[in-house]
Amino acid sequence: MNPSTRFLFLIWIGLLFPLISNGQNKPVPKLIWKVNRIDLGTLLEEQGSPEVEFEFTYTQDSLFFIEDIWTECGCTTVEYPKDTMVAGQSGKIKVSFDPTSSSGFFTKLIVVKGNLQGVQDSLYLDGVSIPYPSNPERAYPARMGSLGFRLRKINMGEVFDNEPKIKFVEFFNFGTEVLEKNDFQAETPSYIQIEQVQQMIRPQERGLLKIQYESNARKGDLGFYEDALPLKWESVSGSEINLEIIADLFEYFPPVQKSELNQLPQLLISQKEVDLKEISPNSLVHRKVTLSNPGRSTLEIRKIQGNCECLKIEAPKQSLAPGESIELMLTFDPVGRKGIDQRNIYIFSNDPVNPVQLIVLKSRIE
Repeated sequence: MNPSTRFLFLIWIGLLFPLISNGQNKPVPKLIWKVNRIDLGTLLEEQGSPEVEFEFTYTQDSLFFIEDIWTECGCTTVEYPKDTMVAGQSGKIKVSFDPTSSSGFFTKLIVVKGNLQGVQDSLYLDGVSIPYPSNPERAYPARMGSLGFRLRKINMGEVFDNEPKIKFVEFFNFGTEVLEKNDFQAETPSYIQIEQVQQMIRPQERGLLKIQYESNARKGDLGFYEDALPLKWESVSGSEINLEIIADLFEYFPPVQKSELNQLPQLLISQKEVDLKEISPNSLVHRKVTLSNPGRSTLEIRKIQGNCECLKIEAPKQSLAPGESIELMLTFDPVGRKGIDQRNIYIFSNDPVNPVQLIVLKSRIE
């Protein structure tokens, strides 16, 4: 090997060795936790303190034991193994939370300290705590049969088609019968599941309904939707109610790389605010808005939705080639209306940067 080749070889070895060393010396956690964060969900104060378990496995050769566990407040109590552990052994830390200590959303920190250097692991409890109301009639004014809800309609909020949306809804049992979980029945479509959380709900107690909404089962539906679903408890006479559920459905788009922006479809709206000024309540009003696709891929108009039956919206086609434009015809019927008025028109498309865009139609009706 000539001197210059040998010199380059030594430099290459010198650069490679630290990389190998770093890969070999990557520290292994002393405790491997199955999970380090647990969501307790919605907690009702009167149902006591829930208990959960954090499971771990010890990985080192040295003998190990837990020296102490620190909690953020007296609202969390813990039980942990006091025995000395060897490599490969597993253990559990039991944690209970007192929901009377807080109201609303919470996150509680638990720190596990071991006898070995570097063992100071953080665990977390999340959830929502709802205190017992001093006046149930006022707290749950939306009466449906013998049940009281906070609101007449259950709003699921924004629901995307890539994962189900879960919501826990509380209610108060103003009746005289116990509501058993095994008796609960709900007539629901394929995209909604409802179940009672507790095994039983006694009179003057609160219960929880778990509602799961899967918008991908609606086969491309987008925008605002409302469902009225019959519920009942089979053994309780007169327990039938209709639960109204509303949701705004959206298509999910993964994050877009900056380098990809120029290759995507784009929806460009020529006029996002249309002012009709002063109009008569006796005549239809027509306007046109131009929709364009300045992008480099085909733009698909998934749906156009107005917030009133007084609107008629017509699009000549649903697909726009790159560089293509169309005229969107808007017809507003102001009959029966008076004063300042505003109508919203939502356009859903496959533009991943702006998949939902809004046109506002303003007017002053004589």
